[in-house]
Amino acid sequence: MGSTGAKRPGGRTAVVVGAGIGGLTAAVALRQVGFDVEVFERAPELRAAGFGLSVMSNATAALATVDIDLGLEKRGRVMETYHVKDHKGRLIREFPFPEITRRIGVPCVCISRADLLAALLDAAADIPVTLNAAAERFEVVGDRARVHFTDGRRAEADLLVGADGFNSAIRRQLTGPGETVRDSGYIAWLGITEYSHPRFAPGSVVHLWGDGMRFGLVDIGRGRLYWWGTKNMPYAESSTWSGGKAGVLDAYSGWPDEVREAIRVTPPADLLTLNTRDRPFLRPWGTGPVTLLGDAAHPMLTSLGQGSAMAMEDAAVLARHVQHAPDVAGGLRSYEAARYDRTQMIVEATRSISEFEQSQGPLRRRFRDAYFRLMPHRTLVGKLEPALTFPGAGAVPGAGSPGAGPLPGAGGRAGR
Repeated sequence: MGSTGAKRPGGRTAVVVGAGIGGLTAAVALRQVGFDVEVFERAPELRAAGFGLSVMSNATAALATVDIDLGLEKRGRVMETYHVKDHKGRLIREFPFPEITRRIGVPCVCISRADLLAALLDAAADIPVTLNAAAERFEVVGDRARVHFTDGRRAEADLLVGADGFNSAIRRQLTGPGETVRDSGYIAWLGITEYSHPRFAPGSVVHLWGDGMRFGLVDIGRGRLYWWGTKNMPYAESSTWSGGKAGVLDAYSGWPDEVREAIRVTPPADLLTLNTRDRPFLRPWGTGPVTLLGDAAHPMLTSLGQGSAMAMEDAAVLARHVQHAPDVAGGLRSYEAARYDRTQMIVEATRSISEFEQSQGPLRRRFRDAYFRLMPHRTLVGKLEPALTFPGAGAVPGAGSPGAGPLPGAGGRAGR
């Protein structure tokens, strides 16, 4: 079959494999810095799974450096409070996320994945997206990249971005078969529902910690709640779990009513069961005009809520580094070097805090709760603030200075 991605006279081209959060953000960011971009997605339609997420302040600040404002505050709900409680509903600690984001000047926005993807698709309205296009392999041809799809199609460009998620075909070619997968040790349940409860205030994020279990309640705006639950469970059991809504309710027997009510009012079709996993950190992420981004580069667990934010940071930094680079490959290696330490820190911190929060047994559970309850405020801020602060793009090749770019909300053609 034919090849797409012919280079326009005088322009540079990019192919992005994957139309998820990272891929669409990368497409918009590369378009912002002058690339002609095409996106290829293996799914037959662009449909978001029914769960929510938090677009942390660092992600929004990163997008502003390439003049992208997605207007997420109009689509989701700004995080106003963040409380951690025990499984009986007793307060352990109020976490200072809002205090930190006010000082940074950029909020955290809690939003459904569907609404975030809709915002990205609006921003990418003039970028071609081809569906039913599953990448199989790539090859480097001179200073360009050619990606082959399972149906025989090909696409060629000056730059190839593998943003095709945890099971990335682009990553698999870079690492070879049999790469290690690390199980989290717990099962996860996710749901979105219309919700109102007297013990759950608008703009709230509430996490409840039990014995090898957690539950989260997140206001995502317009009367909707995103909730998630986790329970320690070996992979052999979690991978075949089929308890459905009744099984989730049974797991949270005796927990506060606001938890059980969230599960009760969720339509069974809107409840997802996941086995959460990550991989050992990978270096390098690419070769020649090929690189990785988001979960394809650095899959992580969910405890810090930074998976989507890291993908969006990646996209912004990638665009800045190839914008002025004398050659694409050099810009990509510069991008990767700028991202390695930060993303590895987040991957490792996420796994560490995940294991701590899932503490099981009375002694470990009491130690966990006391550790956070008694931690000095300044210490807690010091642990949270680095992740919530976008550190910048680093030394950008060909640019006069690293620079942070325009301030958040400065507008630009990606602001819709």
